[in-house]
Amino acid sequence: MIFDSRPCELGEGPLWHPLREELFWFDILNRTLHSQKQSWSFSGYVSAAGWISRDELLLASETGLIRFDLVTGTEKAVAEAGTAATRSNDGRADRQGGFWFGTMGKRAEKGAGAIWRWYRGELRRLYEGVTIPNAICFTPDGSAAHFGDTVLGRVMKVALDAQGWPKGEPEAWLDLARAGLNPDGAVIDAEGRFWNTQWGAGRVACYGPDGVFLHAVETPGAPHSSCPAFGGPGLTTLYVTTALEHMDAEARARHPASGQLFAFPGTAKGLPEPQVIL
Repeated sequence: MIFDSRPCELGEGPLWHPLREELFWFDILNRTLHSQKQSWSFSGYVSAAGWISRDELLLASETGLIRFDLVTGTEKAVAEAGTAATRSNDGRADRQGGFWFGTMGKRAEKGAGAIWRWYRGELRRLYEGVTIPNAICFTPDGSAAHFGDTVLGRVMKVALDAQGWPKGEPEAWLDLARAGLNPDGAVIDAEGRFWNTQWGAGRVACYGPDGVFLHAVETPGAPHSSCPAFGGPGLTTLYVTTALEHMDAEARARHPASGQLFAFPGTAKGLPEPQVIL
């Protein structure tokens, strides 16, 4: 169940690289990218990734997007996003080869963040006034995107055109506020089911394509579940990052698995993460 026991202050952004057959994930607050074989440290915050090639990732960083070489460890700036007061948070590649990511205030200041998309050399700010951007994921056919703001407890859905740009206005798709749940990272499986980590609840909740709750996978000993990804043989393992952030010494002692990376084989079949087209 525990895939990697190294505790992350704020685990995030798990990515199964389909060519390397290897999982990558982040500890945002410790400015680190992890794999089971190696870790890389950065001068600023890094939080999410898409794959460009076997050896290169596109990283959402404190200042925007960077191209990172896993072999040489070299970085190259791709685009700037946000301000000196913001950092990146959630992010994921879409089916058309674009990359969506969110920015937020470094102290989670209200409305300081935004949702962005990079596609074939162009960066657009799609939505403003976001506090904690999360739940970025895409339907299997690439016709719609989801995203949310954790503090509002709501996940949105917006239709996409053939190139993956939003068309029309986003609509509320899943309202978790009334249940007191905090939507964090999300991923959609091969059957179109929406898997959402829920900060503070210690679980990944599965919803049907219609938004109806189906069941949940718990992360025992780790209440702050933060982001899911599918990977492993046949893409049937659900990986889940967790966090220690906002937990005092007593809470950390009560929840000893916090910050560790979970793996749940045979949970569901995921989809391969698309290649990002620069």
